[in-house]
Amino acid sequence: MANTLNGAEAMIRMLDAHKVRHVFGLCGDTSLPLYDAMRGMNHGITHVLTRDERSAAYMADGYSRVTGRPGVCEGPSGGGATYILPGLIEASESSYAVLGLTTDISVGTYGKYPLTEVDQEALMRPVTKWNTVIKQAAHVPRMVRMAFRAMTTGRPGAAHLGLPYDIQYDPVDPDDIWADPMHQSYPAYPTAAAPGAVEAAIDAILSANSPVIVCGGGVVIAGAMEELDRLATRLDIPVVTSISGQGSLAETHACAVGVVGSNGGTDETWEAMAEADLVVFMGCRAGSTTTARWEAPRPGSRIIHFDSDPMVIGANYRTEVGVVADLRLALAEANSLLDARGQGHATFGGAAAAAEIKRRKFAAFHKLAASDETPIRPERVIDTLQKLLPADATVVSDPGTSCPYFSAYYQLPQAGRHFITNRAHGALGYAMSAALGAWFGRPGSKVLALMGDGSFGFTCGELETICRARANITYVVFSNSAFGWIKASQKDDKGARYHNVDFTRVDQAAVAAAYGVISWKVEAPQDLEAVMRRAIAHEGPSLVDVVTQPLEESNAPVRRWMG
Repeated sequence: MANTLNGAEAMIRMLDAHKVRHVFGLCGDTSLPLYDAMRGMNHGITHVLTRDERSAAYMADGYSRVTGRPGVCEGPSGGGATYILPGLIEASESSYAVLGLTTDISVGTYGKYPLTEVDQEALMRPVTKWNTVIKQAAHVPRMVRMAFRAMTTGRPGAAHLGLPYDIQYDPVDPDDIWADPMHQSYPAYPTAAAPGAVEAAIDAILSANSPVIVCGGGVVIAGAMEELDRLATRLDIPVVTSISGQGSLAETHACAVGVVGSNGGTDETWEAMAEADLVVFMGCRAGSTTTARWEAPRPGSRIIHFDSDPMVIGANYRTEVGVVADLRLALAEANSLLDARGQGHATFGGAAAAAEIKRRKFAAFHKLAASDETPIRPERVIDTLQKLLPADATVVSDPGTSCPYFSAYYQLPQAGRHFITNRAHGALGYAMSAALGAWFGRPGSKVLALMGDGSFGFTCGELETICRARANITYVVFSNSAFGWIKASQKDDKGARYHNVDFTRVDQAAVAAAYGVISWKVEAPQDLEAVMRRAIAHEGPSLVDVVTQPLEESNAPVRRWMG
């Protein structure tokens, strides 16, 4: 082989061939050849040095969600491999393509008790769609191709590649460096529905009296928003979403009811779910949150299910018609069938029903949002953001205090992935880092990240990374000096027998300022809008620490606490 590459150089060439433009990661002993290859070679990749491998994975996740391209994170052996794992399971379970690349001890030292030895392949198997530890340098190109193929086809997910230290030095034939351009984005190679399946689904929908469409994250992942808009508008059918499904329609759309379920849903939006005589799950797994632990649809309800993954069809409900296909292709076929039938008039009264539900929901919300109570009500924070954020803003939230309020009451004015939260496993500390990944992926959009002060403490060290990147991100911290979700649950489930959920109040604004972030602490409701306006307008990292009402004292839109 003339002009050979070594294994580390082949890895960089393969990432570049797949048009990877950002890699988020953290250096380590076993990564020395890989970093040397990144430094010395000509390629189009920007490496973003992070302060924690968890953060690197969350950055890759946020990047993937806004770009529709695989996000890539890397870390060294031992602790690096274990720290990167939480981000991979979140991406995989949420159906986003993220590649975790971990360097490893030398193959030649396996079983000799070298420092940082761990069976990476066994470690990553349960949390990824596909993974391997490369055993020979000659395998590097084909294993990278396989990882990208796995991430981007079918139901997207995470992949892992282990790259041992000695293999990074071994030769690779440069003629094997190539990539399928279809795997640069996802879903790759989308498949259409079986003949007759979409028509059967349409016939079932048209036979109902009060159907509802329930959208999960699959609609946005498939880029099916325009086709869904056509279908919902022409049939005048109400559309509700899971939290992950937000952005399937603009939430200002006439047929958009809002989020349903046990988190971010309200009694008003739940009516659309509970009163439907036919439920169309679309890119939604019908899991515990969207259905409020399967409270609705009730057993015996008519169910139509569209999804790219055949494993979710019929998993929780007996399904009258299942459509296994890429959602964009399936909905395009549905609209073509309705075009051929001349079906285009208002049918189910969805817009009128949605308007009435939203009227009642927001009447209650605006009363609370106008409150001058202290600590500041979370509703006031959300209402202020609705007034100030541009229409194309990208908002990232941790799953704690901020998520249900934002999902219930902020109306996204545009379809697409403009709201990101880690709904699969709900780890705290996600938003701080995922927001930076989203900013790298969509630098022209104002990025805003929401979190509680508990989440802030998980990954605030990444504020240094954010300042180094000079990222135009505004962070909003809901400060209530507790792990609020658990404290509210202790109130509801355990008769307010609180135990070990409170911590000392920290001045998050002062912490952020120490890293170089322009920051404010807000305690008075009348100061909130002016400060938030300045923070959002700032060209660079900014943070607003808002002392907010404790979650256990609030009117949070969480179904089991409201009643």
